[in-house]
Parts: sequence; C-alpha cells; structure tokens
Amino acid sequence: MEVVKSGQSLKISERLPVVRNSYEHSLMRKSAYIASSALKRALNSIRVGISELELNRIAEDEIYRLGGDLSYKSVPGYKFATCITVNEEVVHGIPTARKIREGDLVSIDLATVYKGWHADCAWTILVKEKDGKSNKEKERFLKVGEEALWDGVAQAVSGNRIGDISEAIQSKVEGLGYHIVRSLVGHGIGKKLHEDPEVAGYGKRGTGKDLKIGMSLAIEVIYTKGTPEVTLDKDGWTYSSADGSWGGLFEMTVVIGKRRAEVLTDWRHT
Repeated sequence: MEVVKSGQSLKISERLPVVRNSYEHSLMRKSAYIASSALKRALNSIRVGISELELNRIAEDEIYRLGGDLSYKSVPGYKFATCITVNEEVVHGIPTARKIREGDLVSIDLATVYKGWHADCAWTILVKEKDGKSNKEKERFLKVGEEALWDGVAQAVSGNRIGDISEAIQSKVEGLGYHIVRSLVGHGIGKKLHEDPEVAGYGKRGTGKDLKIGMSLAIEVIYTKGTPEVTLDKDGWTYSSADGSWGGLFEMTVVIGKRRAEVLTDWRHT
C-alpha cells in the first residue's frame, strides 16, 4: 500500500474564482438541498445487514428523484453516487456488497450537481448494538469530530482567513487526543466539485487566503483515533488509517457570510 505521510497534501487541481453571485448561490442551494436529502435518506437507512451498495442506491435514487446528478461522474473511473467508509477507512471508499455490522463506524460522503453547480457533504454514524447498547468511546470520537466541524464553520465569516477555520478544527480534534489527517483537505466548491482554495483541517489562525462574502467552501473534518498518516488501499481509491485505528469524516458546504456562514447541506434540518 502507498502510505501518504503527514503534511503530504493531495493537491486540488482546479484554480477558479471563488466568489459567487446571488443567482449562482440559488443554484447551489438547490444542489445542496438534493445532496442533504440524499445523505439523510442514506444515513437513516443504515442498519445491521444492509450492504454498502444498497446504501449507495438509496442515495442515488434520491438524487435523481429530486432532479440532480452525480458529481462523482466528473471523477475519471468512478461510477458511484457515494463514497462509503467503515471503521479504519477514512475517505473515498468504493461501495461494495459488504454488509454493515453492529458497532461499525460508517461514513457516507456524497456530492451532487444541479444545473452545473455542485454541493458536497459527509457524515459518520455509529451502528448501535441490537440490544441498544452503545460504545461510549466511539460516541465520544464522533462527537469530537462533529463539534470540530461546527467550530470550523463558525469561523467561516468575512474578515477571517482560511487558517482560522483550520485552527478551530485542529484545536478541537487534537486538543482532545485525536489526529487530523494532513494529506486530505476541504476545498472551494461551485462550478467544479474541487476548486481553490484548499481548506485544511490544521493550521494557524490569521494565515491563508482572506474569506470574502459569497465564497463557497466544503469544510471537512478528516481525522483518526491514532496516526494522522493514511494508506491507499489496493483498490486505488480507499484511504485507511495507517495503524488501523478508527477514521471519521464530517463535511458541510457553506457560503461565507458577514456574521455567520450559510450552511447549505445541513441534512439534519432537511
């Protein structure tokens, strides 16, 4: 396996304008509604015994039902609506016939395009035991990742800089004993799924590009319980933690505002 070391970023290729107008935002909102609806349906369908391919189909059907299309079609060689990762897997997992089991940490990542505008979102959940028991350590792991996401989103306002988002995420995750994956980052989003600027989950406050009203970003918390290093699996897509520890993923598409960011893909309120 290829080991991607801490600090070895996977670079985003697109370098496009990042400030959108009101009409473009309206199209992004529609795309984001489709994405969050599909994510919600897929997450709510997770249960013991369901396969990753079935979850992918549920998300795909919802995207098409609402008039959207699959952003991942723009990724050469990828044919699925989602990336699904389980336990030690971190990102870019190909949906397979593998069935979900009790105690699994399951991440669903998906992106949609509507009239040429993209939205991106992801979430990780814990599959509880059939008797209702839960794993407190896993619950804490996920709670920290979700809190880090909202801490980062809170910094996504005009007058701040990219590093303010990054520092907020890193401070929460690493301050509580987990590790940000350095080689995988958030990004700008709009006419392309991946645009400038990169939005790392680690960094220093007051550094990086200025945030301006109307910029659209996909803010991501990509972290592990153990090492920040990841390995690329033999399938050529899936990144897993190098030490086999849990991986977590939380992501929202947002638009920079004056006092607060507009969160476009909050599936919890869709």
